[in-house]
This record gives sequence, C-alpha cells and structure tokens, in this order.
Amino acid sequence: MEAAMMPLRDALETRINVVLTTPTAPLARLRQWLTDVLAAIAEDALHDVLLVCSELVANAYDHARGPRRLRLLRVDGGARLRVEIDDASPDLLPTPGHSSVNSNRGRGLTLVDTLSGHRWGVHVLPGAKTVWAEVPLS
Repeated sequence: MEAAMMPLRDALETRINVVLTTPTAPLARLRQWLTDVLAAIAEDALHDVLLVCSELVANAYDHARGPRRLRLLRVDGGARLRVEIDDASPDLLPTPGHSSVNSNRGRGLTLVDTLSGHRWGVHVLPGAKTVWAEVPLS
C-alpha cells in the first residue's frame, strides 16, 4: 500500500488503484490519504466518499479473504465517484442490515446504500468479487 499512497495530481482525472496488503484494515491512514488526494471535491461529497470507502474496506477485511484492492474512478460524466473493493471471497455476498461479526453491527451497507442513492452492487467473478458504490460529487 505504501507505493500507492503518494498524492496524485488531478486525482479525479486518474483511476486510483490501491492494493491493500496490511493484516488489518488501514482505515485511518486510508481516510487521511483520500482527504489529501481528493481535496478538490466538495467537503460534503468528500465526507460521503470517506464513509463509503471506510465501510467497504472494513467489510472486505471483516468478512472476506485477501488479496484486497481499492479502486476509485469518475463515472457518469464525472458526476459520481465509483468506489470498488475487490476481495477473494465470491461466496460471501454482502447483505445490508446483517453482520456475521455481532448483532450490534450491520448498518454499514445501509449507509452505503443511502449515500450512493441506491447505486451499489456486487460483481462476482471466479475466485473473487467486487463490491462497488457510486457516490454523487455534487
């Protein structure tokens, strides 16, 4: 993750691709780095992106096997930022409102659903899956 954590010029014009290799979810580091890299977007949109990224990365660490990868890219003519998290657990599909960790959890995907305007989903591939969400930038 270190090599990929360098600030990018014009980050929203570039596809951001980060391999997540730490044994635990690097959420604080990831949020700080994304705050720096995505400084050009509106503050409200930035907070939404940070929350969606944190939830999806945490889920990939809590409920799936590695390797894990985070990608960010502009879609919908630049109006949305697509967050994609890959993991190696295609058989473990996310379910909003349910947690296999404990009964006090399970709200993260409900937040992702709300913040993305119900634009999220899962692509299942042989040996892997991608959980994605598209966050409005305005």
